[in-house]
Amino acid sequence: MDNSQRLVVVTGGSKGIGKAIVDRFAREGYSIATCSRSEDDLSALKEEMKSKHGTSIHATRADLSKKEETDHFIEFVRLIAKPIAVLVNNSGRFIPGLVHEEKEGTLEEMIHTNLYSAYYVSRGLIQSMKREKSGDIFNICSVASFMAYPNGGSYSISKFAMYGMSKALREELKEFGIRVTAVLPGAVLTDSWDGTDLPEERFISVEDVAENIYATHKLSPRTVIEDIIIRPQLGDI
Repeated sequence: MDNSQRLVVVTGGSKGIGKAIVDRFAREGYSIATCSRSEDDLSALKEEMKSKHGTSIHATRADLSKKEETDHFIEFVRLIAKPIAVLVNNSGRFIPGLVHEEKEGTLEEMIHTNLYSAYYVSRGLIQSMKREKSGDIFNICSVASFMAYPNGGSYSISKFAMYGMSKALREELKEFGIRVTAVLPGAVLTDSWDGTDLPEERFISVEDVAENIYATHKLSPRTVIEDIIIRPQLGDI
């Protein structure tokens, strides 16, 4: 099947890791569906992808920390009516803090943004993937999914849960030909690190994360990489 007839769905695709993934698959001619909380960011993304790759992407504004807007995005993707080759659950947010000191409501915000968004989007799109008996799901977790660290707080709790969901989906979906991969990066140079005085070389590049996801997708259907752990060469920050 021509790549333009296959859909790659990336939540939170206007910046950071999500944007790098959109760019990598758009380069190969895939149809892209994505969302962001910012209409301006989506407009800039669409213009950039059109200019770089001649690709028109499907994009809609949606805050996936809110169930009703998540439902809107799911329906938006369904109406594109193309088989889903890849689903990347990337939407997320990092709020530093200590579990016993962070402000009230932080856990709820992290769970809604980092976990429930992926849970509902996956549930909303998996049925069409099951009918096709193919497709890849990549859940953007974190090294915080298996290793608690100071100031990780509720972010780490939400990412532990995301990793658990990935493992559950892997077991549920393998018989349908759907592969599930947890992507567990260390410190990636994104907007979360704005203001840092650390050199760029201390961070993972977003392009390296995207390249690993694309390479995993291109493996033969009989093979799956269950976990991708990516860390800065000089160690965690």
